[in-house]
Formats: sequence, C-alpha cells, structure tokens
Amino acid sequence: MHVPDGFLDAPTSIATGLIAAGAVGVSLRRASAEIRETGPALAGLTAAFVFAVQMVNFPVGAGTSGHLLGGALAAALVGPWTGVLVMSVVLLVQGLFFADGGLTALGTNITLMGVVSVLVGYVVTRSLLAVLPKRVGSVVPAAAVGALLAVPASALAFTGLYAAGGAVAIPMGKLAGAMVGWHLLIGLGEAAITAAVLSAVVATRPDLVYVARHLQPELVLIDADGNSSTVTADKPIAVNAGPRPLGIALAVTLLVAGGVSLFASAHPDGLEFVGESLGFGSSAQDSAVAGSPLADYGVSGIGNERVSGALAGIIGVLLTIGVGLAVAKLSSLRTAVRSDRAAKSEVNV
Repeated sequence: MHVPDGFLDAPTSIATGLIAAGAVGVSLRRASAEIRETGPALAGLTAAFVFAVQMVNFPVGAGTSGHLLGGALAAALVGPWTGVLVMSVVLLVQGLFFADGGLTALGTNITLMGVVSVLVGYVVTRSLLAVLPKRVGSVVPAAAVGALLAVPASALAFTGLYAAGGAVAIPMGKLAGAMVGWHLLIGLGEAAITAAVLSAVVATRPDLVYVARHLQPELVLIDADGNSSTVTADKPIAVNAGPRPLGIALAVTLLVAGGVSLFASAHPDGLEFVGESLGFGSSAQDSAVAGSPLADYGVSGIGNERVSGALAGIIGVLLTIGVGLAVAKLSSLRTAVRSDRAAKSEVNV
C-alpha cells in the first residue's frame, strides 16, 4: 500500500507529513521504556524483518497481489511506540533508497502504515487479550485478528485522505468499496504471516514478545548461559535476547530478503490495482530517487535479475538494521538526557 507521489495534492501531503512527524516525535519519547526492556537490537531486527517480508508480494486473485504491512506484528513484538518507529524506519529506507513510495508521500505512508496499522493492530490485540484466557498462547489469535483488521483500516484511512485531496475526481463509494474489499483479502495474508511469526517466537522465547510478557503471574526466563530467573507481571521485564536468537532472526531475515523475495508475485498490489481500475493510477509520479542504484529493489549495473534482486534485498536489510538501531539508540539517549536533567534539578533544589 505504498502511496506514490501524485495521488494526493500538496495540502493533504503536508498535513499527513505533520501527522507523521508528530507521531514519530511522540514515539521517540515514549518508546524508551519499551526499548529499555529489550535493547535496541530487537527493534532494529524487527524493522529489518518487516522490510524483508514486505518484499514478498503474495497473489490475492484477479491479477492482484498484497504484501505484509507489518504494523500489528511490530506492535506485538516490540510495543506500539517502538512499532511506530520500526515502521517509520522501514518506510524511510524504502522511500529514500528503493524508490518505493513517493518522497512527498512519505508522511502519508507513515501515517497509513506506521500509525494507523500499528494503532489498530495493537488496540485490537490488547482488547482481545483482555477477554481471552490469560495465557501466552492467546497472543497468536489476538494478534492475527489485529493484523487482519489493521489492513482494511489503513485502506479506509487512505480513502479518507483521497476524499480530502485526491488528484482525480472519482466516486468515493466505489473507492471505499474497492480499497476495503481488496485489503480485507490482503488482510488474511497479513494475519497468516503474523500468526506464523508469533507462533514461532512464542513457542521458543515468549519473553521476546511485548504483548506476551505480562500474561502470566510468573514467567521463567532463561538467559544465553542457561541461567533461569523468575519475574512477576507487576514490574517491567528486562529481556536479554542473547546472540543466538538474534543471530537466527538475522539469518531468517536475510534468507527472506535475499531468497524468498525472488519468488514474489509480479502482479500490482491492492492500491495500484484499485488505482488502475478506477482511473487515478495515471496520476502517480516517479519518485525523486527513481534513479537510485537500488531503485525497484535491484542493484544497477548487475545484469542478472535474480542476483541483483537478492543483493538489493540483503543491502536493504543491513541498511534497515543500521537505521533502526540508530533510531532506537536516539530514543534511549533522549530519555537518558531527560533523566540526567531531572536529577540535576533535584540536586539544585
């Protein structure tokens, strides 16, 4: 659902840019508590994994494809505030280096996929966990439903933005029906991917799943050296992922980006398909970085398409990890500076 330049007019794009900037700013302040529990590495790897899986378009039907948005998954793994940062990092890397989504539409894409999908996915997940049995196994179905609903919610949000400042006049009823209808189908794929990933993590390391950490009165954690410790649900859990789980996660991410992505569907995604069907697809403009060496997920100068695509995916994963780590550390640094100032103020008083 990457919105290109040209779909929305300048005032709407500016407005979504301000919304996105505000959301990222608030998230930088609020994510520090989440990052403090897990460390920045998990946030960086989550961003890289979402980037990798977004490269894998899956067929939906009638010549349409979809791909993971990832907001609900990110929120379930690392928390809602860090989830917004994770999605923003993914979209920034895609927009700047791969010409995926317009630069003037970056705020729109962050608003839709980095704010709406995270918010809806997280709220639905937590709401379901409040009524489901209080056990870690409830995380998978709750997050799957959150992921399912987050996709059409983002599609409906796009419809609202298009109604406010769309480039081509089209019946809003038709746009809403097409966007929500196709993205409900895409949401089924989103739910399946989210459930599969969380099932694997919950089965081995439930302490690495943000929404699972406080579901049990007591949770026994085992560190990389085999030492166990028991934590209670009434206080934050400091998670030590250890090098082995992080290494496995990185290997899987590189495999998806450098291998599985080569078998992605070539059909247009839901938004592109709807744009072509309803007549506003031609308003799309090339990104300002369309000439990037990594544009369209290939490396310029490499003739073999598969090698080019695989290498671009691997480079994208490494770039996303680097930017994700930097943003996570920035969030932690902001908190440390505020804490230091508060301590000095107390001393002075």
